[in-house]
Amino acid sequence: MDDTDKAILNEIQSDFPISPRPYQDLGERLNLAEEEVISRVQRLKQAGIIRRIGGNFHSHRLNFTSTLCAARVPAEHVERFVAAVNRYPGVTHNYLRNHPYNVWFTFIAEDMDFIEQALAEISAATGGVEILNLPAKKMFKIKVDFEIG
Repeated sequence: MDDTDKAILNEIQSDFPISPRPYQDLGERLNLAEEEVISRVQRLKQAGIIRRIGGNFHSHRLNFTSTLCAARVPAEHVERFVAAVNRYPGVTHNYLRNHPYNVWFTFIAEDMDFIEQALAEISAATGGVEILNLPAKKMFKIKVDFEIG
């Protein structure tokens, strides 16, 4: 990565333009042509440096609810369990941990009743896997930017 790639990464982390031509707007900020910004972002994505570009929403401000879930999944059933979890569009993160509760995921939906029903469906579809529903008691939103220097 050169200094221009780093400048692009610093710009898009939390200040991606919401406009008809966001890469043109980024180019104007960085004194680059729109095509160069697009090309560099594509290259950084192909290299695995950029995983995804998308919005981060405050679910509570949209009148949605969210929860953290933890499941105790036998190693030989992890792939099947994760596939069942990922069928739900409200699942935003899904990851393995070295812990008795080895699969963790976050789930966002319009209400907790929907989440609880979905968790019951996932458990039933995967042989009764135990899933803990761990809704937050207090919300802490931490903005994380990684200064690329």
